[in-house]
Amino acid sequence: MRRDYTLYFFAALGSFLIVYILLPLAMIYFRQAQDFQAFVRTLHDPVVISAVKRSLLTATATALIALLFGVPLGYVLARKDFPGKSFVQAIIDVPIVIPHSVVGIMLLVTYSTYILDNYKGIIGAMLFVSASFTINSARDGFLAVDEKLEAVARTLGASRLRAFFSISLPMAFPSIASGAIMTWARAISEVGSILIVAYYPMTAQVLILEYFNNYGLRASRPIAVLMVTISLGIFVVLRWLIGRRANAQG
Repeated sequence: MRRDYTLYFFAALGSFLIVYILLPLAMIYFRQAQDFQAFVRTLHDPVVISAVKRSLLTATATALIALLFGVPLGYVLARKDFPGKSFVQAIIDVPIVIPHSVVGIMLLVTYSTYILDNYKGIIGAMLFVSASFTINSARDGFLAVDEKLEAVARTLGASRLRAFFSISLPMAFPSIASGAIMTWARAISEVGSILIVAYYPMTAQVLILEYFNNYGLRASRPIAVLMVTISLGIFVVLRWLIGRRANAQG
């Protein structure tokens, strides 16, 4: 039988992207290791620590808000056909393709001083650019749940709401959780719209840019390393927990 090298060929092609992503991560840690004292000073800088806490707080709040409103919307999109459904789904995806500086201007024009330089502005900007991940993941998760299971539960006396919480939501949970993680990750990485809407109170993303513009690469790099470490650590742990739950369900 002739040996098939297709998978090896595809793996070789795909490895380019792996190396392309991994190399900058490795390099920033390597460079910072050569100036470890600067990183230690950053860990003791109250301005940096406050900005990092602010980023974590607002990104987490954004993910929770996206879950609260996005999961019900995803369920409706998965279960109901209605006039204008394609338009609604297109609107959900619009934030992904709009430049984020434009997002900031749009939000500022719409909500004016209500979101200017406050936590509402930060969360509002994060939510606009990241909610799509939760909505789309929830929709895909519910689409993967056989609607007949809900029908059986309802024939046994369960309401649609009870069937949702007892059957659909648990089965769609891995997909929803993955979407929430992506929403959180996208929120904590947002900077363009936040710069326009809420430069203050300063998040870590904005602080990195300010340090880079005012003091150069060496001053901004330790904060960047800190944010990469925190974000990757949380991301990996959450992915691992979701994987464990999915395996337990399987």
